[in-house]
Amino acid sequence: MQTSWLSLVSDWDIPPAVTSALVAVGFIYVRGWLALRRTRPETLPAWRLLSFLAGLVAIFVAVSSPLDTYSETLLFMHMAQHFVLMSVAPPLIVLGCPSVPMLRGLPRSIVRRIGGPLFRSSVVHRAQELFSRLPFAWLAMNLTYVGWHIPRAYEFALASEGWHELEHFCFFMTSILFWWPTVQPWPSQRRFNSWMIIPYLLTSDLVNTGLSAFLCFSGRLLYPSYALVHRPFGLDALKDQIAAGAFMWVFGSVVFLAPAIYLTARFLTNGRLIDEKTGLERARAMAQ
Repeated sequence: MQTSWLSLVSDWDIPPAVTSALVAVGFIYVRGWLALRRTRPETLPAWRLLSFLAGLVAIFVAVSSPLDTYSETLLFMHMAQHFVLMSVAPPLIVLGCPSVPMLRGLPRSIVRRIGGPLFRSSVVHRAQELFSRLPFAWLAMNLTYVGWHIPRAYEFALASEGWHELEHFCFFMTSILFWWPTVQPWPSQRRFNSWMIIPYLLTSDLVNTGLSAFLCFSGRLLYPSYALVHRPFGLDALKDQIAAGAFMWVFGSVVFLAPAIYLTARFLTNGRLIDEKTGLERARAMAQ
């Protein structure tokens, strides 16, 4: 039976548990954001709220829309789903500065009973210090990204719903770790030279480029399961793989290169302003 192209936007399968969790997280964040706005209106402007909520919507789309419905029959859709879970939802959520609003949004009894002991735990502090290090965040995200796309690992996850969900969880959480030092959301403090973010992003783009190119130019089907299922729209499995690789290559590179270019321009501009200010101060000192 030929699949209608309309089904690419109409075939939704909404998971109740995930949807309920996203709604609950959104409610807690909004509650905390409103509380903070009364005391810190300039710290968390409205665009922070919109960014966080957009990140939750992105997760909902990734797990409920045709991106998920066709993930087992079209590699292109599966890679697009991974892209949303790794490169769309995490940076949007991190831009929302979620730490304090989520804590303020929870009932105080929960924060005192559960949050208090956690915040005082030396293990939690050591873990937080480890997670905030650039090498750890870089390795966590990129090794997870490459590791789950190794053919055996990918096929294993594709054959088990539980492992498939774990794969997506790994993608999302390691991407949160990756984007956290890049965005540096309030109230966290940078513990490294800001310039290090540039190679941090560029080398990640190299990893994405290598994996994408392998999908495009391997000349063979890397994930045999896609040849054994009904092919929607009559799309050849190898062409589907090439399209998936091209999507990852183009959009993945944009996600890494755009902030790298922006940060480079900002650093250079700030450097010139500092040099001009220093030169002006020296000139005034000489004049006196």
